[in-house]
Amino acid sequence: MAGIPAMRLGIIDYDMGNLHSVAKALAHLGVQAEVIQEISDEYDGLILPGVGAFDPAMRQLQQRHLITPIRRWITQNKPFLGICLGLQLLFTASEEGQEPGLGIIPGVVRQIEPLPGYPIPHMGWNQLQFTQPACPLWRNLPPEAWVYFVHSYHGVPAAPEIIAATVSYGSHTLTAALAQGNCFATQFHPEKSGSVGLSILKNWLTVCRSGLAVM
Repeated sequence: MAGIPAMRLGIIDYDMGNLHSVAKALAHLGVQAEVIQEISDEYDGLILPGVGAFDPAMRQLQQRHLITPIRRWITQNKPFLGICLGLQLLFTASEEGQEPGLGIIPGVVRQIEPLPGYPIPHMGWNQLQFTQPACPLWRNLPPEAWVYFVHSYHGVPAAPEIIAATVSYGSHTLTAALAQGNCFATQFHPEKSGSVGLSILKNWLTVCRSGLAVM
């Protein structure tokens, strides 16, 4: 796959998961991302990955003095990508815990209700339904692309128009991705989603290079 021109990307380290798999996927695209604990304006884009529970994650962000810099970055409409738990932390609150979230996305992270034959967590490959077909992340993707999920909670935004893709799980329709301005987030793991996931990351890198805003 063609390399991407040099840029500075930061992967935020707060002891909550899949930093190195994200960095490895970006390296496959020709970008050597930096694992960081401090946020600087010198970066072209920031990634907030994560696996685990909501409250410990928010406490880690608080202890590392990252909450205000993340909020500032997103409100300045700089390219941002949340992955899995990194999507959920953008919300006001979560049913998983008591800590307030980052509050970037008004709404609540809710537990997926179990259904017969559909165990929780929702884990494995599933197909996206694009609710924002023009979202830059989906450029050149096949319809109903397959991606990899591992989650027991899903974000329910107060403004449903910011949902960029959904996924069906039994009779449930769950938020799979969000897009608002240059703030993007995926509940699935693009770094574990094969060629489709790499295409999504490559599309996000294009946003970082161009500063393209989605309104």
